[in-house]
Amino acid sequence: MLERLIALLLLAVALPATAVDIKDDLGYTTTVPAPPQRIVSLLPSLTETVCELGACARLVGVDRYSNFPAQVNALPKLGGMDDTNVELIAALKPDVVFVAVSSRVAERLRALGMKVIALEPRSYRDVQRVLGTIGTVLGVPDAQRVWRYIEAGVNAAAASVPAKARGLRVYYEVAPGIYAAGTVSFMGETLTRLGAGNIIPPELGPFPKINPEYVVKANPALIMVGARGAQGLTERPGWAQIDAVRRGRICVFKPEEGDILARPGPRMAEAAQIMARCLREKVQ
Repeated sequence: MLERLIALLLLAVALPATAVDIKDDLGYTTTVPAPPQRIVSLLPSLTETVCELGACARLVGVDRYSNFPAQVNALPKLGGMDDTNVELIAALKPDVVFVAVSSRVAERLRALGMKVIALEPRSYRDVQRVLGTIGTVLGVPDAQRVWRYIEAGVNAAAASVPAKARGLRVYYEVAPGIYAAGTVSFMGETLTRLGAGNIIPPELGPFPKINPEYVVKANPALIMVGARGAQGLTERPGWAQIDAVRRGRICVFKPEEGDILARPGPRMAEAAQIMARCLREKVQ
């Protein structure tokens, strides 16, 4: 009996891992012969997802903006959108490279024989789907446990928002220039889940560039903005008359909070809690 068990175990070890075919967000299908042991991630939200699924130790390089969890800061930084270090990526000999849909080096990496998977979550549904895709690549059987955690955290954040904050018209500025979080963005979806309104309608898209006068006319009751964007915000022409400015209802997020809020991935529940805290504090 023992000999048979040992024989079965040896056979299991000898059998090759089942290959999986992954269709990415650009429509490319990549065959992954076995769970990758050397991974490069060139998008912070994907880096965080890999780590949350228990594969942080398999990362061998990340983009310059990936900074969470802290252990990824010790990895080789491979540049950003405009200056990705293709030569260094090749030297790292990754089994798979995760990139953003908007990546400018995906084709070059493929031409060098690397397995490239382009993923870019932009909505709640995307985040759930990308979790499943990365889980399949990594060989993680229950990647959706992370999604269940996110859902529970967002629901808890929504429950903490007082009734008088519900329906409050919000302007969320995501970047100077000025760019706003639209209703159909993952940030906008979080606002909706929290019961807040959004002055940016769905037809303007997820992150539209808008005219400052648009915000003046929309007259939001609350403004959410990052530390960089907050500089000089109240001095913009006409903005002193906006209800949110007159009543001091402006939430300025710290850089570390901005990272959490801007990344559609495992920390979305924490992002919802940050927004909920803003709503609670500014309606007191």
